[in-house]
Amino acid sequence: MRLKNCHNFQDFRTLARKRLPGPIFNYIDGAADDEITYRRNTASFDECDLVPNVLSDVKDIDMSVTVMGQKLDMPIYCSPTALQRLFHHEGEYAVAAAAEKFGTMFGVSSLGTVSLKEIREKHSNPQVYQFYFHKDRGLNRAMMESAKEAGVEVMMLTVDSITGGNRERDLRTGFSIPFKLTLNGMLQFISKPMWGINYVTHAKFSLPQLESHVDMSGGAMSIGRYFTDMLDPSMTWNDVEKMVKFWDGQFCLKGIMSVDDAKKAVDIGCTGIILSNHGGRQLDGSRSPFDQLAEIVDAVGDKIDVIMDSGVQRGTHVLKALSLGAKAVGGGRFYLFPLAAAGQKGVERALGLMRAEIERDMRLMGCKSVEDLSCRNLKFR
Repeated sequence: MRLKNCHNFQDFRTLARKRLPGPIFNYIDGAADDEITYRRNTASFDECDLVPNVLSDVKDIDMSVTVMGQKLDMPIYCSPTALQRLFHHEGEYAVAAAAEKFGTMFGVSSLGTVSLKEIREKHSNPQVYQFYFHKDRGLNRAMMESAKEAGVEVMMLTVDSITGGNRERDLRTGFSIPFKLTLNGMLQFISKPMWGINYVTHAKFSLPQLESHVDMSGGAMSIGRYFTDMLDPSMTWNDVEKMVKFWDGQFCLKGIMSVDDAKKAVDIGCTGIILSNHGGRQLDGSRSPFDQLAEIVDAVGDKIDVIMDSGVQRGTHVLKALSLGAKAVGGGRFYLFPLAAAGQKGVERALGLMRAEIERDMRLMGCKSVEDLSCRNLKFR
């Protein structure tokens, strides 16, 4: 299969599988335990049907949205994800450039493989910094200060990852940071020589956000110690409130799933929340964000920007989320598989297909703009 023959999420996934070593493909594709929540995230969109209107003069379509103070030309953005240099040697540079071309937001993770400052200097589209909470409060502050200096618009704190999910695919292949590959995992790397050639002939793999604040002299083992020794499972709402006040700008929490937590996010001054279960990679058996969306929008949608991610594969999924009151939709795998398949060209094709789907589907729905979408456009089964 070639890139030009990729027309949807599954096509990109198939091409990525052909080009990536098995352990890396399964790191992207896998989820926690029995992967029930991973499958449910997408299946949940099938529980309701779109109800279109007709004869509405839909010659001109405006799919732009404003979320957390950022104007986006399309209502879906590229969520921050870790280790992108492993998936393709262009990594975050490819994602940022593609997102800028389509006028949407992208993110860089604490485990990103480019520096916040360097990528901010190259691209002007809205940028999110996704980070984790550390035992060292001074380190949290220092990382936020670095993001401020880089010109990052939105701070995103992940709150559903105080411990890692049970990702059994990674255990079987030995995929980890640092690598501890099983024999089968090593053989799968050998079977994809072009990935290895690209990996060793381009920029050296690094994690600049960590190198700026963490002693990396121990090499790969330092990364392992970062996860086991530095992240803080005792994080509380009081801790996060202090961070929100210190940042004094657009601050969102990623991983909110309950009405009570959504209300607490409003109370401590957050400007956005992202309904997410980490793509099914943390707590298997949990609800899907789409299943929770209407209830949370009803509770706090007039006080805070409600966003959702996890499971989004189609333009109709985006329209269903917007109809229930989401201000925008984030996605990870929807651009990671294209990135792995073809770098920047792959991400651009994925975003182009998504934009075309949203525009076409808005016309078919009889909606000129995102504001025209409402719960009246949905019928639950």
